[in-house]
Amino acid sequence: MARKKSDDPLDLTPTEEMVLYAVRDRERYGLEIIDAIAKASNGKRKIGFSSLYPTLKKLEEKGFVTSRWGDETPEELTGARRRYYVIAGEGSRALDEREVFLTGLTSVTAMG
Repeated sequence: MARKKSDDPLDLTPTEEMVLYAVRDRERYGLEIIDAIAKASNGKRKIGFSSLYPTLKKLEEKGFVTSRWGDETPEELTGARRRYYVIAGEGSRALDEREVFLTGLTSVTAMG
């Protein structure tokens, strides 16, 4: 199946890439994703809800992440249900392809 240009792993935006890495090894809800990105970068990279959720929606439409509603009752969470996100097979493949490309690029530039 031919991949649309927007699904090319080399065309991931920095925000998409950070979000994919944040949900690569475990399921997280929005605030956990924001906190993971800030913590991993020692506060140098920050993402707000206003860019996180459109990014998650775009990644879900591409098949790079999947989501589910949490089992918590609204009373447990002060009235809001959590939506949990985790990387899907396509998202893992996109990160793997990106890592192969970057490793190859490093090798080529190191050779002169």
